[in-house]
Amino acid sequence: MSTTPSPGSVRSADDLNEQIRCLMLRSGGRLSAAQRREYEVLVIEWSAAIRGEVVKAA
Repeated sequence: MSTTPSPGSVRSADDLNEQIRCLMLRSGGRLSAAQRREYEVLVIEWSAAIRGEVVKAA
């Protein structure tokens, strides 16, 4: 499973938040190195999604 978002790929902040929660639940709160990389990608993408939602609301 690739954790790198493809160009133009847009997932909602809610969807990304759910994926982050599932990752933490699956790992029991202790991330392996691979899971940590996945988490970092998800958080970066979530942050961008939040910014995009704020801009749309403005």
